[in-house]
Amino acid sequence: MRRMNEPTARLKIGEAARAAGVHVQTLRYYERRGLLRPPARRGGNYRAYDRAAVERVRAIKRAQRLGFTLDEVEQLSRIRDGGLDAERLLPLVAEKLAEIDDKLRDLRRMKRSLSQLVEACACGGAIDHCDVLDGLGAERR
Repeated sequence: MRRMNEPTARLKIGEAARAAGVHVQTLRYYERRGLLRPPARRGGNYRAYDRAAVERVRAIKRAQRLGFTLDEVEQLSRIRDGGLDAERLLPLVAEKLAEIDDKLRDLRRMKRSLSQLVEACACGGAIDHCDVLDGLGAERR
């Protein structure tokens, strides 16, 4: 495989996918969605990806790990590329933070509920008298 630190490195789709840590189909999908510019073609009509394309895919995957959807990543990309006003960046990130806070609250609530079920378990292993299973089936208001 060609070294990605070469400024003019041109990678075939499989090489670029491996370098970015994704599947070939992911690269094609990102191209169809407009998240990744279609690469130049070389002899035999093969796609020829450069380092910037691989880095862009890595950035997309990092954004997804932070909880951004592909639609949101598209907005972030358009802001970065100058197609959207940069003033839209902060509200988008602030909204993601609020979503994460909501999820954390939900997770803490779930943890408390499950902990209470485990602490209250007095069935001694008898499934037909299992407080945990009964608690999971009961709606708490």
